[in-house]
Amino acid sequence: MAVNSPIPVASDLKPVAGIRLGHAEAGIRKANRKDVLVMELAPTATVAGVFTTNRFCAAPVQVCKAHLESSNMQAGPIRALVVNTGNANAGTGDAGLANANKTCEALAALLGCDASQILPFSTGVILEPLPVDRLIAGLPQAIANLQEDNWFAAAESIMTTDTQPKAASASIVIGGKTVQMTGISKGAGMIKPNMATMLGYLAMDARIAQPVLDHLVKRTADKSFNCITIDGDTSTNDSFMLIATGAGSLEINEIDTPEYAELETAVIALAQKLAHMIIRDGEGATKFITVAVEEGSSVEECRKIAYSIAHSPLVKTAFFASDPNLGRILAAIGYAGVDDLDVSKLNLYLDDVWVARNGGRHPDYKEEDGQRVMKQSEITIRVRLARGNAEATVWTCDLSHDYVSINADYRS
Repeated sequence: MAVNSPIPVASDLKPVAGIRLGHAEAGIRKANRKDVLVMELAPTATVAGVFTTNRFCAAPVQVCKAHLESSNMQAGPIRALVVNTGNANAGTGDAGLANANKTCEALAALLGCDASQILPFSTGVILEPLPVDRLIAGLPQAIANLQEDNWFAAAESIMTTDTQPKAASASIVIGGKTVQMTGISKGAGMIKPNMATMLGYLAMDARIAQPVLDHLVKRTADKSFNCITIDGDTSTNDSFMLIATGAGSLEINEIDTPEYAELETAVIALAQKLAHMIIRDGEGATKFITVAVEEGSSVEECRKIAYSIAHSPLVKTAFFASDPNLGRILAAIGYAGVDDLDVSKLNLYLDDVWVARNGGRHPDYKEEDGQRVMKQSEITIRVRLARGNAEATVWTCDLSHDYVSINADYRS
């Protein structure tokens, strides 16, 4: 059960003009489950993405990057995305690349476009050959049920160890013009920034110039999916795609405009919601934890410290047990790699409880107060460095017995 994250209601997920979604049950790893998703885009659409920094990046990631680059060089707009679950097609060498390209070729033939106009994505088990024949056999079924209002089924189609689909919609009026946005994400383990196995797709009906969308996708990822961590493992397949279908009335061609600023704020807010759903559904998670580091000399050092706390197995297991062994947080701050940190000025809070003052235990702090906060399902760790005005926030979860059980039995 995800932490304070109800299952999305299908009727709350709004269609985005210019994109249709269809799914299939191809039996890629397990029978009788949605495991193929096709997203067909209008010819007016622009697409931008950010991907895993793992050097062992999966074959579909490599093909996606190449096809996005050729699209930007006027090879033709991206016309569809295809996602499979159950198999990551990672660690599969030349055969994996060939299978990713075969998938693109098969979908392109069905849609009447070039293979370079298709973006492939995979998620699931690493180091196993992709059953490409089954995937391709499922494509006609996915195309047959293409619909604008298929977002809930789409979210179900990209799940692996997720306990529930992750999806949300939002709309905003900019300059009198309404922009509709809907997004889906997946991920519950193997989640760490850069990218934080996660997939995310966010579509809007605005018309956005390619350089603007390229800027927006990086800004959005940096403030959402790159600010979450479950277990500190960067996947081979992480991808976040931003799609502007061009079917709406708002058009943005420049970054330095009030319209762009409003759109960026709205897109980041929706992406953060999707990112939070991943943490709330973390494998075995029982608590949603916000780590906020303030008064730093730079955002980079604030993030270093926040990630150090959020990645620490000792911190995360203490929160699972509601054990106020909070010296573990101070230790994580100390080894974060900020070499000139003056810990004598540091202050640490758990929600409203002042735990450490000027680098040492606050004289009024009582363990029962710390435990009271740690028993909550939602907790904020706040660190004040007294070094400047920079700040950063990341989101994480606790580490439970179930996390070990899920990952010990993942391939069965």
